[in-house]
Amino acid sequence: MKLEEEDCSKAMLSIKDALEAVEGTWKLLILYSLCSGPKRFTELAREVTGITDKTLSKELKLLQANKLIKREVYDASPPAVEYTITKHGRSLNKVLFELWSWGRAHRKEVIGK
Repeated sequence: MKLEEEDCSKAMLSIKDALEAVEGTWKLLILYSLCSGPKRFTELAREVTGITDKTLSKELKLLQANKLIKREVYDASPPAVEYTITKHGRSLNKVLFELWSWGRAHRKEVIGK
């Protein structure tokens, strides 16, 4: 029994780590947007409807800190900044697909559409 409790505790820690990396309304939507290719800040702001510039900036920094996206500054006038999903970020593709699929079924169940 004790071994099972330890395994459960370790599993919960892993789940907690995962949730902290993608928690909130916006992080998974930003990652989903970046799945189609690199984007500039304004492109992300346009695609992720409802997010404020301040929140987008904060979320991008947190995604970078968790190595899920990369920020690249190009030497141009004015400087161009692009965000891309990393290999580590792409490891969430199956999770994103499952959430999309579940979300469609959930909407149909709750709303009937």
